[in-house]
Amino acid sequence: MMNLEVKGQKWLKILLIASIISTGIHFTDNYLFIEQYPQPDWITAPSIYQSWLILTAVGITAYWLYKYGKFWISYCCLFVYSFTGLASPGHYLYGSLSRFSAKMHLLIWTDGLTSLAILGFIFWSALIIKEWQKQRC
Repeated sequence: MMNLEVKGQKWLKILLIASIISTGIHFTDNYLFIEQYPQPDWITAPSIYQSWLILTAVGITAYWLYKYGKFWISYCCLFVYSFTGLASPGHYLYGSLSRFSAKMHLLIWTDGLTSLAILGFIFWSALIIKEWQKQRC
């Protein structure tokens, strides 16, 4: 079982790094080119980088909690963190597909896919290998 624990930490680290890089690039692009991205009026340049910083801190905290066996709270933090990328396809609710450049499409979908992978990790860890059963206090 220890081998699965190490594999879980490794996979979670890989997924989080990929997601942090993806969302970091997308959120920076959205910040720099805010006028070009179709999105609701309440999204402002400061809200873009502030939400990325806060949610990324939640994701890093989730990894730390997972590493130290606090699985359920880690799963909750990972779930919250996943909204960093899951919200990205929400841009499509505010403009036709033709309003987006190829770069925008790529950034939006890499965010969405890395966040889906994190949700998949939660499912795998919690429901398939049931790591929480060995939760340390």
